This record gives sequence, C-alpha cells and structure tokens, in this order.
Amino acid sequence: MTAPDMKRRLRELRARGGRVVVFDPRRTRTADAADEHHFIRPGSDAFFLLGVLHTLLTEERAAPGRLAEMCNGLEKIGSLVREFPPEAVAAACGIEAGEIRRLARELAGAPTAAVYARIGTCTQEFGTVTSWLVDVLNVVTGNLDRTGGALFTRAAAAAANTMGTPGKGRGLRLGRWTSRVRGLPEACGEIPAACLSEEIETPGEGQIRALVTICGNPVLSTPNGARLRRALESLEFMVSVDIYLNETTRHADVVLPGLSSLEQPHYPLGFTQLAVRNFARYSPPIFDVPAGQMPEWQILLRLTGILSGQGPDADLEALDDFVCEQLLQKALSSPTSNIHGREVDDIRRQLSRYRGPERLLDLQIRTGPYGDGFGARPEGLTLATLAASEHAIDLGPLEPRLPGALRTPSGRIELAPEPLVEDLARVRARLAADRAADALVLVGRRDLRSNNSWMHNLPGLVSGRERCTLHVHPDDARRLGLADGARARVRSRAGSVEAPVQITDAVMPGVASLPHGWGHDDPGARLGVARAHAGVSSNDLTDENDLDAHSGNAVLNGIPITVEAV
Repeated sequence: MTAPDMKRRLRELRARGGRVVVFDPRRTRTADAADEHHFIRPGSDAFFLLGVLHTLLTEERAAPGRLAEMCNGLEKIGSLVREFPPEAVAAACGIEAGEIRRLARELAGAPTAAVYARIGTCTQEFGTVTSWLVDVLNVVTGNLDRTGGALFTRAAAAAANTMGTPGKGRGLRLGRWTSRVRGLPEACGEIPAACLSEEIETPGEGQIRALVTICGNPVLSTPNGARLRRALESLEFMVSVDIYLNETTRHADVVLPGLSSLEQPHYPLGFTQLAVRNFARYSPPIFDVPAGQMPEWQILLRLTGILSGQGPDADLEALDDFVCEQLLQKALSSPTSNIHGREVDDIRRQLSRYRGPERLLDLQIRTGPYGDGFGARPEGLTLATLAASEHAIDLGPLEPRLPGALRTPSGRIELAPEPLVEDLARVRARLAADRAADALVLVGRRDLRSNNSWMHNLPGLVSGRERCTLHVHPDDARRLGLADGARARVRSRAGSVEAPVQITDAVMPGVASLPHGWGHDDPGARLGVARAHAGVSSNDLTDENDLDAHSGNAVLNGIPITVEAV
C-alpha cells in the first residue's frame, strides 16, 4: 500500500463513511489518524488474527463469495482455528476477548474492508504465519481482489503476476538448500542475513573469505551488528560500492563510489508493484556524470567481468548486451508475450537507443501489460513515452485480477499450505508459555525524517530534538526507576547499549522502543554530521539466533530486554 500523502487519504476515507482501526504497540502517526487504536503485544499478531478468524467461522460470518470457487483448503481453516477462541488469545495479545469479537463482527459486517499489514508484522517470530493469516482473513470475508478491499496492482514493468500464463505458475518454493553453518533454509534464493557473521567466522569448505556490499550498511541494519563488525575485520578482501565511508564500508579494502541520485535516472520499480493506483513514472538525470566517475551499473558489470575471469578490461558493452539478451530471449520464447515469434534483430534495433538499466527497463515496459509491443500496439507505453511526460502517467485504478494474477501450480488460491499449517503447532506452544508479568520487550521505530541509516549525514534531517531515544511507558519507568532525559542501559542476549530515556504513553506498558539506523560512533567511519548525532544501534540488541522460521527474517520486534538506570 504505497502512496503519497497517506494522511489525507485516510482522512478522505473516514469522510466518506469508512473507518480505520490500527493495531500497534506504539501510538504512531497512523494511529493518530485512525478511528481506533489498540495496543497489541509485540509478536502476538498471529494470536489476535486467529481469535478474529475463530469468531468469524464459529459464528458463521464467513462470506468468501466468488473466492470460494478459487480456493484449495478453505474448508480446513475452521478446524485449524478451533483452538484459538478470543478468550484463549486475549491475555497473550493484550486485547480483551470482547473487543476481538466486536472487531471481528464489524469486519464481517462491513460492505467492503481490507486487512493490511507490513514490516512490523513480518519482522517477528511468527512473521510468515501472520502474513498468511492476513490473507486468510481477506479471503474468508470476501475482500481479497474486490474493489474496496485488498487488490493487486498491475505494474507496468517487471511484475511476475503479469508475465507468463495467466493463473498458472511454479508457485513459491522454499528450502531448496540450506546455509552452511546453521542449516537454515533458503527463501526465494536467499539465506538469512543473520547467517553472515557465522559464515565468515566458521572455517571449512565454503567459508566466506571475501565480500561485496552494494549501497548497504549491514553493521547497523542486520542482527548483532557488533558481531558482524568483528567478522568483517577477519575477511581477506572486501569491496564496497557506496558514496559513504560508513560503519560497514570502513572495513572495505576498496570503496567504489557510485553517483548522486541526481546524476542518474530513476524508475520506482519496487513501489509500482505496491501502489494503490496503477502508474508509471520515469525521472531522467538532472546532472551529467562527472568526469572520471562511472554509473553503478557499469561498476557492477566491471566487477562481473573480473569475477567471471574476464579481467578488469572486460568489454562492458558485450556484458551489457549479454544481460539484455537473456531478458529478450525469454520474452521472445514466451507464448504469452506480446513479442512472441518476432524477428529478434528488429527488437534489438528498437532497443538500441538505450544502454544499461534503461535498455532493460524499456524492454520490460514495452513487453508489459501496457507496452507497445515494439510497434504491435502503437498507443502503448515505451520508455521514450515516459521520458517525454512531465509527470507520471496514470494507468488507472486497481481492479480485480483473480484468477489471472495467480501463479500457483494448481491455478488456485492455496489457502492452507502445509508448512504454515504445521507451524501453528509452534504458535500453540508459544501461546501456552508463561510470560513474566514484568517482562519488557523491545520494538523498533522509524522517524519520518530518518527511515534508514544513510539519512543521518544530512544536516536538515538530524536538526532539532534528539530522536535516538528509548521510549518507555510511565508505569515501566516508575517500576524501573527511570527518569525522563536520563540515560538507561538496555541489555539483550546479543549485547547492550545506553540511550536517553523518553517517558511516553505512546508505547504500551511492557514495551520499550528504539529507532532503527543509528549508532554512528564508529571511529573508522567518515560521517561528520552523523557522528555529531551518533545515537546507538538498535541492532546491537537484535539476536541473530531468533528468526522467522519460513522467511528467515530477523526478529526485530518483541526482543526480550532488561533496562536499568545508568
């Protein structure tokens, strides 16, 4: 759900009779703009959602409508949630049973509704299960793929659910291999970033001895940053592509500087897949590439040439052509492509005005759902069309897309996939576990001016009041002897940090909050502005051993901590 000016959109939703209900252990800006805000214990979202589902199904309020004909496993959901009545989950999630039932009934009674979750529910112990239950709720209430409900964007380029045979695909494949040291399963071709330290430290075949980082700062953004910092020191070689000498790139033997964002073109490839309205927008570079510098795509091709044995003088144009040719041949060979069977030389000629990422983007746009098909649909989109447009091109509102958007082998919605069904045993075990009355857990926080670590070296984004503070509820502050503005020491299994306390009722009792991306006190980093506002890294507290079982995401919310006054 990506869109500008979300506050206005929520205000307009309420003005036309809609309601916004937010569940969050913090009273966020979104919660302030909502009709209702409910504190929920970090990591317990799955319990709450199971209680809502139990209410809907036991009170026979499910109404999947046309979705019932597209689902496998719909009949299993009732038996799966039978053990999770609101009374059983209320204490664990911090929301009273009566409120859970009321909210479930209001959801079922609404003419349209959408249950929505994002990063806060993904980065926790039951992240994948929670994401699944959100989808299940949208299905059983008939709100998935319905106008006014949860719809799929139709992106102009590179959307997997617009390519290939509509309604059919390979589906999601997990666990095809495991990490070397801990044996953690891969997810979507990746192993958890939480494995990186151990893969560097542990001797044996396959030990990581060299590393390439690209525009990232894993020392501040992955679990147990202090351990990773030590591991990076032990590498034989490291190269970073970055414009900053930050807490991670300071360990590199070579730093290859990319360009300013104003010196290169931009197309929001990721956000167009999540937008609340279909659109396409291309921004050409404002400034020319400075003499002696290379765009990032050329740097990466140069590294590819070296790593593939072609040496530092590899032919970049040939490598660029090779990459483009792979995408082109895939499009030409697909029976559903709008250029299937066309003359390859004609397509290559029409692509020749661009190089690098712009050529790949032009190919993806022109073979996408709005594309011109290289002349087959003259009114269709091309990169040249976007470049000539002063603003974004509006491609219309979201519309129902099922079953065509499905990419499952069965061609149906797999509502009860076996790995997630089996994982409910872990949810049951956690629900039964005792929770100490005075236990404190940590959640993250993002400030509007400070989404990530790279934003802290700009004076305009770090001016004003201190933002790297530990939010603590007044009840917890009294119990722990914490004073507003004084420093506190926060400990977890992974490490400890000290931060100034900010006492606020914007966090629920039993929860403390530290923002993400700070910790700019590394002596080797050269970030003058950030160093003056160093703060502490919340990921020095994140435990690399605690992961979501299916996605491999680190548990960033609900970290057990102790807090004491310094």
